[in-house]
Amino acid sequence: MQNFPISPLDGRYSQKVSEISPLFSEFGLMYARTKVEILWLLFLSEKGIAPQIDEMLKIGLLTVIENFSEEEFQKIKKIETTTNHDVKAVEYFIRELVPENLWSWIHFACTSEDINNTAYGLILKDGIKVVKQIFQKEVLNNLKEKSIEWKSVSMLCRTHGQNATPSTMGKEFSIFWYRAKEITMVLQKLQITAKINGATGTFSAHAIAFPNEDWISLGQEFIEKKLELDWIPLTSQIEPHDQQAAILNEFSRLSSVLIDLCRDVWGYISLGYFEQKTVKGEIGSSTMPHKVNPIDFENAEGNFKLTRGIARTLSDELPISRWQRDLTDSTLQRNLGLVFGHFLLGIRSLNKGLGKLKLNQNAIATALQNAPEVLTEAIQTVLRAHGQADAYEQLKDFSRGQPMSTEKIKAFIKQTTLPKEVKNRLSHLSPETYCGLSEALVTKFVK
Repeated sequence: MQNFPISPLDGRYSQKVSEISPLFSEFGLMYARTKVEILWLLFLSEKGIAPQIDEMLKIGLLTVIENFSEEEFQKIKKIETTTNHDVKAVEYFIRELVPENLWSWIHFACTSEDINNTAYGLILKDGIKVVKQIFQKEVLNNLKEKSIEWKSVSMLCRTHGQNATPSTMGKEFSIFWYRAKEITMVLQKLQITAKINGATGTFSAHAIAFPNEDWISLGQEFIEKKLELDWIPLTSQIEPHDQQAAILNEFSRLSSVLIDLCRDVWGYISLGYFEQKTVKGEIGSSTMPHKVNPIDFENAEGNFKLTRGIARTLSDELPISRWQRDLTDSTLQRNLGLVFGHFLLGIRSLNKGLGKLKLNQNAIATALQNAPEVLTEAIQTVLRAHGQADAYEQLKDFSRGQPMSTEKIKAFIKQTTLPKEVKNRLSHLSPETYCGLSEALVTKFVK
C-alpha cells in the first residue's frame, strides 16, 4: 500500500529537512533504543554482573550500532507486529544477535522508560548539533556578513510606524545576529538529562538481584560515560523532562527572534529599502506578472510560528506526569521532530530570502531626505545641553504636525542662542549623517 504522508515535512519538504529525518523518525528512535540496549548489556558484562562477552561478539554488537540500517529496522518492526510493544521488539531483536546465555541480561532491570528517555536524550543531542551547525552556516553567518557589509548604510528608522532617528542597515541586522547568537549559546550549554533506575526510580529490581552492587554509582557511570548524557539522580519512573522543556523553550525564544526578523525585512521590502533578485522561471503571482513577492520570509515566518507553537505545547506538557507514571509524554515526545523539522525548514526559507536581498540605495536615500523632522531630536538635545530646560517644548511647537524642510530646520537653528560653532555643526547635520554610533557599534560588537 502506498504511503501518503500527512505532514509536509515528510512529503513536500522532505528533501529540505533530510539531515534530521534519520534522527527523529521511527527509524531514528529504534536505532537509539537499540544502541542503549546493546551498550547496557556490554556495560553489565564489563562490570562483572552479566556473563563475560568475548571480544568478537563485542565487536559484532558495536558494529550493529555503527551500521544500523533499514534492514535492522524492518526486522524490529516485524517483531513488533507480534509483541505489540516497541521496546520489547528491540530486546527480542538483540536476542537474535547473542547466545542464549545472554538473553536474560538484555533489558536487565529496565523499565521501558529507561530505554526511551536515554534514546530521546541521544536523539536530542544529535539533533541540536546538526541544526545548530546549519543555523550557524545559513543564518548566523549570513546576518553577520550583512551587518558588516551594511554597517555604513544610513536608513530612516520607524518607531510606532512613524519616522524616527536614523540608524544603519548593518546595525539593525546586527541586533538580530546578536539576539540569535546569544540564544544559541544558551541552547548549547543546556543539559540533556537521563536516568536508568527502574520502574519507580528506586533501583529496586537492581538491588534485589545484586544487593552488594553500588547501583547508584553504576547508573551515573552508564549515563555519563557510556551515553555521554547528564545524569539525574532523583526521578519517578520517567525522567522528568525539565531539561527537554528548557531546550524547547530556547527553540521557542529563537523562533520569536527570527519571526521578528522576517517581519522587519518584509516591511523593508514593502518600503522599497530592498529589492529582491529575480530567479529565472520563478513565479511571483499567478495573475500579476510584475510581482516578486517576499515569499521566502513569509514561509520562514510560518514555519517559525509552527516551531514555537509545538515547542511551547511540548514544554508545557512534558514535565507533567500523574503520580509515578502516565503515558502522555510518550505520544508527545514523538513530535519532537516537528519542532526541529519546522525550525530547519524556516532556516532554509530565511537563508534563501536573505540571499535574494539587494539594497535599493535610492529608495533608502529618498526616505531619509524626505524626513528632515528627525533632526529635531538632535536640536532639542543640544539645546538641553546648553541649559535650555524648555528645549523639548520649543521643538514640539515648531515641528509637531507641521510640514518640515531642511531650510526650515536651518532657519530654526539660526535663531537659537547657541554658540556659533554649535549652530554651524547642527546646520551641517542631515538625516543621512544623524546615525550616532551605529557603525561603531557594529565594528565593536559584531565579531
